[in-house]
Amino acid sequence: MDKSYSTLLSRRQFIRQAACAAVGTVAMSSTIRDLRMMNAMAAQCDLTDYKALVCIFLAGGNDSNNLIVPNSTTEYNNYAAIRTPVLAIPQSSLLGITSANPDGHTYGFHPCCGDVSGQNGIKQLFDSGKLAVLFNAGTLSYPLTKAQYNSTPSKRPPQLFSHADQVTQWQTSIPDQPPLTGWGGRCADILACLQPNAPVSLSVSLSGANTFEVGNQVAQYSVSTGGAISLQGVSGARQTALTNILAQSYGNMQAQAYAGVGYHAISSGAQLNSTIDDPTYGTKDPSSSVQHWTTPFPGSSPFQVSLPAPPSGGARFNSSLGPQLKMIARLIEAGHRSVANNGFGMKRQIFFCSVGGYDLHSGQTNVPAGGSVLDGSHSNLLGELSQCMWAFQNAMNQIGAAHGDPNFAQRVTAFTSSDFGRTFPGNGQGSDHGWGSHHMIMGGAVNGNKTYGTFPTLAIGGPDDTSTGRWIPTTACDQYFATLATWFGVDSSNISSVFPNLGRFVTPNLGFV
Repeated sequence: MDKSYSTLLSRRQFIRQAACAAVGTVAMSSTIRDLRMMNAMAAQCDLTDYKALVCIFLAGGNDSNNLIVPNSTTEYNNYAAIRTPVLAIPQSSLLGITSANPDGHTYGFHPCCGDVSGQNGIKQLFDSGKLAVLFNAGTLSYPLTKAQYNSTPSKRPPQLFSHADQVTQWQTSIPDQPPLTGWGGRCADILACLQPNAPVSLSVSLSGANTFEVGNQVAQYSVSTGGAISLQGVSGARQTALTNILAQSYGNMQAQAYAGVGYHAISSGAQLNSTIDDPTYGTKDPSSSVQHWTTPFPGSSPFQVSLPAPPSGGARFNSSLGPQLKMIARLIEAGHRSVANNGFGMKRQIFFCSVGGYDLHSGQTNVPAGGSVLDGSHSNLLGELSQCMWAFQNAMNQIGAAHGDPNFAQRVTAFTSSDFGRTFPGNGQGSDHGWGSHHMIMGGAVNGNKTYGTFPTLAIGGPDDTSTGRWIPTTACDQYFATLATWFGVDSSNISSVFPNLGRFVTPNLGFV
């Protein structure tokens, strides 16, 4: 066959196959975009330091209108009038903050953003420079004013206010194209060359399958709060026999692939559990003085949240987020630890965890039931988030101390995401689906004690309102996440492959880390 015809034919085959896999013009462009990114990966293989990125997803849509509240008299009175006594946090209860980059306004955190002692929580992380706040971020296809929102619906992200669609858009950061990969997965694909023989995946989830970590090359690896998920009812001689069977060669390609996946799952799970339980670093023995989560994440007992004392006397309950962050801390320690010290010797790790319950159409506070606005489901959730983030940051400090690295905390950055914000006016019981919301970034490398972005004008029908108290974001997810990805090591030549819409926004790097 003529060589030029052969080349032409293979090109035709590629286009035909790609068209079948990605139906439609937009989907085809998404496929080509991902192929361009795959070709760009080789340029990112010269990093030698360790960094970890931790996504804390607040599932259901957090009401960030009560996470951080305007604290000047005039602005607070406006806030209280619109939110009504059902949702408005008393001004005297707010935990006031002083930002190192004042924007002409004053703010306070929800009172549950400190613990019962008032010393350990989000507020204290902010004050100490380990946490920054990003105002009014959300999914955007293009920068969007209220006038453009009303006049040009095609510029809006599709399916606004829908849980499933907005979660996908937050986790892909490509709202106007079919979702093929998550932005964390695309970062992992680019940086996987740093550790081609890594014993575990660069992308690890403590909350099952997620879109954020879906990549073309790197597969996410799910871990439970107790470690790798292992076979149940198979151990000893039976497990040895099974692994021997899986290690055999098979003539059938499907059988060989199946055996390979099974063998890898068993062996990598066993290695992960062995590494995080390494006795040299005391990660299994709760009595060890170097167990890096002993103080912030108490021993083997449940992580219990203790809220400040509102009229009810303060709630105490076990956290679902705490055990996830505790395991992430263990995996970070094991990932950073060298192979010579029975560690993974990783250069980059991406983690995903989530906590649900934020979709509070009702029960947000206890006022409708005759109780206090300082009690209720949202106070519990913010108290849990605050104390778990505080514990995690201190666990990073303890890892640094155990390894003689006083700058270790600068290697790990955690950040919040959520479906969307909530409506500013209540519905009599709680709040409904919104759009723009405030988020937090935490870590030793964070330019903290600062706020970033623009706080919305809290007015129904105002310049930032779609019409019902849903804030039009003034900062795009692309800008938020591109800032994190740049810190993580994605260079300027590859950042547009991860965030193809980033060039539509004036400030690609927000500078918070």
